[in-house]
Amino acid sequence: MRCKLVILSLLLMISVRLSAQSLSKTKLEAKVDSVLSLMTLEEKIGQMVQYSASWDVTGPPTAGNENRLENLKRGLVGSMLNVTGVKATKEAQRLNMENSRLKIPLIFGYDVIHGYKTLFPIPLGESASWDLDIMERTARAAARESAAAGIGWTFAPMVDVSRDARWGRIMEGAGEDPFLVAKIGVARVKGFQTDDLTSPTAIAACAKHFAGYGFAEAGRDYNTVNLGMSELHNTILPPFKAAADAGVLTFMNSFNEIDGIPSTGNPYLQREILKEEWNYKGFIVSDWGSISEMIAHGVAENHKEAAYIALTAGSDMDMEGNAYETSIEDLIKEGRVSETLVDDAVKRILRVKFQLGLFDDPYKYCDAKAEKKELYSKENQQLSLEAGKKSIVLLKNENALLPIASKVKTIAVIGPLADDNDSPLGNWRGQGVSNSAVSVLEGIRRYAPKGTKVTYAKGADLSIGERSFLKHMTINETDTSGFGKAVETAKEADLVILVVGEDAFQTGEARSQTDIGFAGVQDELIKVVYKANSNVVMVLMNGRPMDISWSAANIPTILESWLLGSQHGNAVAEVLFGKYNPSGKLPVSFPRSVGQEPLYYNQKNTGRPGPIEDVTYSHYVDERRDALYPFGYGLSYTTFKYDNISLSASSFSEGEPLTVTVSVTNTGKLDGEEVVQLYLRDLVASTTRPIKELKGFEKVFIKAGETKKVIFTIDRELLSFYTRNKKWEAESGDFKVFVGGNSVDVLEASFKYKNE
Repeated sequence: MRCKLVILSLLLMISVRLSAQSLSKTKLEAKVDSVLSLMTLEEKIGQMVQYSASWDVTGPPTAGNENRLENLKRGLVGSMLNVTGVKATKEAQRLNMENSRLKIPLIFGYDVIHGYKTLFPIPLGESASWDLDIMERTARAAARESAAAGIGWTFAPMVDVSRDARWGRIMEGAGEDPFLVAKIGVARVKGFQTDDLTSPTAIAACAKHFAGYGFAEAGRDYNTVNLGMSELHNTILPPFKAAADAGVLTFMNSFNEIDGIPSTGNPYLQREILKEEWNYKGFIVSDWGSISEMIAHGVAENHKEAAYIALTAGSDMDMEGNAYETSIEDLIKEGRVSETLVDDAVKRILRVKFQLGLFDDPYKYCDAKAEKKELYSKENQQLSLEAGKKSIVLLKNENALLPIASKVKTIAVIGPLADDNDSPLGNWRGQGVSNSAVSVLEGIRRYAPKGTKVTYAKGADLSIGERSFLKHMTINETDTSGFGKAVETAKEADLVILVVGEDAFQTGEARSQTDIGFAGVQDELIKVVYKANSNVVMVLMNGRPMDISWSAANIPTILESWLLGSQHGNAVAEVLFGKYNPSGKLPVSFPRSVGQEPLYYNQKNTGRPGPIEDVTYSHYVDERRDALYPFGYGLSYTTFKYDNISLSASSFSEGEPLTVTVSVTNTGKLDGEEVVQLYLRDLVASTTRPIKELKGFEKVFIKAGETKKVIFTIDRELLSFYTRNKKWEAESGDFKVFVGGNSVDVLEASFKYKNE
């Protein structure tokens, strides 16, 4: 009887909760409809327009911006981007609220990619932590800083699967695997938006770029994308679906075309899949000017045609395209577009503004006290340090040069990036102050034991002249005048810390490269320093997988540090001196040669996988086809042994999930964390399937000498894919399961699935 009462009580609670949720949604829609009913067509179109801050809104408009100021006052602008700080956002909102007829609040957007004022590791680097909690917390901190500075909307996370190291924007995502990208994307969405969108520290997230942007042909930014429906649904779309299911408030479409149709004007992506099949209720913003860029693509003759294609395809807001505000009214008057399409777009935009609480308080993000308190706080600096440490990947550690032993009395810090306070901030640096990061040299000097001498020689400049987001860098290709001092400094030291890699502005938007090795004279510097002293620890700073083949074959120890943000040097130093045992794992494969790109672990087998004795199988004649360092790879100062993989059954069906158990033992002398990874392979399916697919991971702390059992669950959903039937389903058949510390070194077992 008591059990029945408990069950009835629980059912009642669930019923009340669902009724409350339903009522809340009903009220929200009623509010949206009530505002929409009051709007003129001109005002509706205005909500679909986003301006960038092309003038200082706290002062008089510059020449050419008079009309924009007037539109802002008349309520004919729905959003602005690149207006930052409480003073500026409050003034722009005031101009709108005090002068417009309906007083619909603006929403201010900004590229808060890996921090606002406090910078955290670049997204690709932070993804190497495989720590979803730290990624949610850094997004949460970035949201607090942004909200305190007037920003209510970030254009992040980027959930493009990226497999080509030549593509500069690979640094902005989470790597090559859709499962990992999806998990990380959801963590970041939760961090930005929190559980309460009306909170003064919650900001709207944006899943981008919808879709296929990371597959740009030849790794060249903005380029054509060629792929089939299976690749689209099985690889590219899952992270976006995960973000939509997690409640991300906005999507951004992408610059590229797929099968001849620019994504901005693709109704299959935006209307059929996102808005209809996924029942997505948020809105889609174009990427910068991507609506008008359909003219250059050759599918629109002018702005009016571009607006027609984009609107009918489902793109709701025009970011700096100058197409919607000049053309939609004419398209409706001509009868080519129904006002119901405009109504749908505007309702989506209004809905997000209501969800964020902007109608209740248009100045929600305009708290000067919060701005002073939140920006660059001690708490955020500590979080940046924690995230930085967890993002570092130990690639090689011959002769146990790390952690640095107490017997080392002289450390030579050498390299063009060693005393660089700017590159650690990354390309997308929000409002981070130039040269504000802790350099590797500063970190080493801070953490070096008393009595240890630290010397420094730059060796060479990496670049010459201006470095900025919109300008090409000039790489130093000839000046080796600093080599002599670097060699002498190396000779006099017990250990060399060689800091090389990429400048912050070598990766990011429009930073595609055909050469992903060490730019300029760095190769020469590496070799002369190594010749002078072979006890070298190479610290890589970079935003993409690099070709480091010579260094991997010769340099005894290599530490991948990425670009770690504000606390870069301190994070590196804590790892170098053993204050933190590295636990990072690669979210992307490192190639042996740029000629292997795009390179990724979850390839298809092909009809001729090989190897065989003659040449007629899929391979290169001048290079191995596998990665130099594979996806999921990363060492520790301790060692881990995998044993005793076992399955709960040899077969299972729907409703009866399978469990996989593996024993992981810390066989070294130090405590450490290990990312235990689960992979699956569908041996025979209706379409070709990858040779391995990540389907689970768990980061576990294991004390020295301790053994832990790690358990994974495999169910029907985990086996499902977009089949030949053009739907997501699990097919009966034979499977292999792999568990290990990376995508190559794994234990293996087999099972069957029966689709009953």
